[in-house]
Amino acid sequence: MDKSIRWLFPDLIEPTWTDILVAVVIVIFGWLLQHYLLKYIIKKIAGFFEKKSKLMTARIIEHFSREIRHAIFTGIVYFALSYMIEVSLFQNPAMRNFFYSLMVFYFIKGLMDVLDYYANHPEAFHLDISKSTRLTPFTLRVINALLAILAIVLIASLWHFNLNGFLTGIGLTSVALAFGVRDTSSHIFGGLSMAFDKPFKVGDLIATEDNKIEGVILDINLRSTLIATSDKGTVYVPNAYLMNRPIYNTTTREKRKIQTYYYLSSKHTEEEMRNLCSEINKQIILHPNISNEELILVYIDEFHADYYRMLVSYFIPSNDIQVKYNVQQDILFVIKQEMNKASIAMVQPEILNTNQLD
Repeated sequence: MDKSIRWLFPDLIEPTWTDILVAVVIVIFGWLLQHYLLKYIIKKIAGFFEKKSKLMTARIIEHFSREIRHAIFTGIVYFALSYMIEVSLFQNPAMRNFFYSLMVFYFIKGLMDVLDYYANHPEAFHLDISKSTRLTPFTLRVINALLAILAIVLIASLWHFNLNGFLTGIGLTSVALAFGVRDTSSHIFGGLSMAFDKPFKVGDLIATEDNKIEGVILDINLRSTLIATSDKGTVYVPNAYLMNRPIYNTTTREKRKIQTYYYLSSKHTEEEMRNLCSEINKQIILHPNISNEELILVYIDEFHADYYRMLVSYFIPSNDIQVKYNVQQDILFVIKQEMNKASIAMVQPEILNTNQLD
């Protein structure tokens, strides 16, 4: 051992068996200290802040606990080895830089642990969930990647690594690769746009303008978004595809609009049409689950040689799909009953120009 490490520590003294035994006891004692006593003390400190209603501080301390204990145990190991060889390990630049590198790693790892917990439990930080911006999985991955880069840069600077040449090499390589991965780059930048614009988050129900994609957001990663469709399937959608199309985030709406058209025989008189529209309008207003704050429209909006087109439009003050269909069903039966009372006949025009919005 003397020959193998003397080049690191020329002034070291050959340890005796007693020195080795004492060093081992110090390491074991240090492990027990950080694993039991220190863990207990940190828990009590976090509990103290929690009692003072400083929940965010308490959660941060709890999730830095492991890294704090590891950092202290590393210091104890360094002390034990220094005692054994009777030379401080910090006298050697390599050992000193290794220690500082571990401290940087523990600190960055602690930050990542806090971010992971915050992303999954924002309520634990005493935040107003309805108003606060929850970290999306994509944003969390970006932040963690930036923290990892920061750790690499700090550790490289400790070891006096030439970052200029490294960064230049990365820049040239990136330019060369950019031409071959343009599609992937567009998806990544699409993901970054979603992270900043926040059109939706995990758990939201979305639909594209053409209704080709509709479902619940399961995950947002660097290249694609995972969506659970209504038929219980899953689809991976490239981020660039979503960002280049109008997206309806139906989770955020508080009301649903129902708009339908009915085609009635033009043999009926104007008075009969006006009376029918008026009666249907009254019945819709009387429904308990119809929003009277919004316009209720029941009008003849088109006239053709063989038929009238009647527009029926109203809002439901709920985003629940079952409530929507229950109310819509009620209104459909009401319209049919009013048509039967007035003996109004429906027709089937050759070209239907129907439109229904949920």
